Amino acid sequence: MKSRAKLLGTALLAVGSIACADVQTDEGLVARAGAYTLSVESVADLLVNEERFPAQVGVVEQVADLWVDYVMLAAAVAADTMLSDIDFAPLVMDELEPLMIVELRDSALQVDTIVTDAELRSQYESDDPALEIRARHILLPYPQNATNTDLNAVRLQAEALRARILGGESFEALARQFSGDPGTASLGGDLGFFGRGDMLPQFEEAALALEPGQVSDPVQTQFGLHLIKLEELRAQGFDEIAPDFRNQVLAERYFDAESAFVADIEARAELEVVEGAYAVAREVAKNPSNRLSGRAVERSLYEYKDGELTVGELQGVLQGQVPEFRAQVVAGDDDQIDRFLRSLIQRELLVAQAQATGLGPSEARFDSLVTNARVQLMGAAHLLGLVRLDRAYGEDLVPAVQRAALDAVEKVVTGTTEMVQLGAISFQLRSGMSPSVFERGVGQAVLMIGQRRVNQSPSLLEAAVDSAGRNP
Repeated sequence: MKSRAKLLGTALLAVGSIACADVQTDEGLVARAGAYTLSVESVADLLVNEERFPAQVGVVEQVADLWVDYVMLAAAVAADTMLSDIDFAPLVMDELEPLMIVELRDSALQVDTIVTDAELRSQYESDDPALEIRARHILLPYPQNATNTDLNAVRLQAEALRARILGGESFEALARQFSGDPGTASLGGDLGFFGRGDMLPQFEEAALALEPGQVSDPVQTQFGLHLIKLEELRAQGFDEIAPDFRNQVLAERYFDAESAFVADIEARAELEVVEGAYAVAREVAKNPSNRLSGRAVERSLYEYKDGELTVGELQGVLQGQVPEFRAQVVAGDDDQIDRFLRSLIQRELLVAQAQATGLGPSEARFDSLVTNARVQLMGAAHLLGLVRLDRAYGEDLVPAVQRAALDAVEKVVTGTTEMVQLGAISFQLRSGMSPSVFERGVGQAVLMIGQRRVNQSPSLLEAAVDSAGRNP
């Protein structure tokens, strides 16, 4: 967060200035990173024959984001094979800060760890923890950068699927075909048995309101819309669950103590949300790579004693999140947005408290982690083929780097190479490149992919001849 006396979020603010290229120079482009460009035609070439990837905005945006990361890494390696100009300190601190917070919690919290059998049985009788629920679900996730039209379309699809189920179609078959949860879709949406508190409150409440065999109305969570089918309810005896329940009770005591500790720190910080902050957060989440004016970057979303959370800092955080998370922010209600923003402030306040109590890393440990991060990034560059550029004699560096990055993306798209995600380090790489993904170019690429796929589809006569040849 940015202190009024001292700027603490320098690295994030530097990354917050993600550029949107001049509208006169982005024609025919899906993305730009400094001098490097990704054309609509290149994206269409990458995806046209990979029909497991639908011609959708979200798919093209993910390809563009991957290309931005890879072209930045290739350019960084070409400029300095030791990557000595990259500041790994913010990345290392991102890894260390959660550990510092855990150490702070362990040193500051006083929790009674003794749970008698009588206390355990009393809580068992009041909480009903032995109840287990078995359900299936069909998840319809919201698309990235979802508009109100997109959200309505997802709800209409959910209602249509529910009508088909109530009309006699198999829930399991429809889950395999339509569910956006890859972990359960192949299982017909089967979630197995889960206990109280294992699922999001909205999901659990909706499941428990059903009788076995019934299907819920569409249920909204941060992941999208769910159709839930209750399969079975069962209960275990006290003796069966006592060991796990004891651990659960202890975990709840730690959670309650931690919540009180954080609430006290927040109260002393005097957090105050700025009017309009939630709407601004949703707009930033739609495309966190957009360049913002200096005034917009410095705009405050949350103010607190001696500090504030700015748009630029939020932008930097969102750039490191997966598209699905950003879509959840766009679709989130005010309470969900508020919890997200407050969580960012909580982390800064807790880290400051940990540092004040001497829980920061030693210099040797910090330097070791920086070295390890540099080695890992070089390993990623080698794996992606970005170290030894295929550069013709006298060829300028720009086309060689651009070609290497495009080749790396193509290998990921075709499954030749496993995808390497750069995560938080992409912030540092982006700071000197000013990358942008252009909404217009993304739409053009989607249209071109669809048109090419249609044009290269076999005619009815060709399909009939091919079918006859396979089935003598």
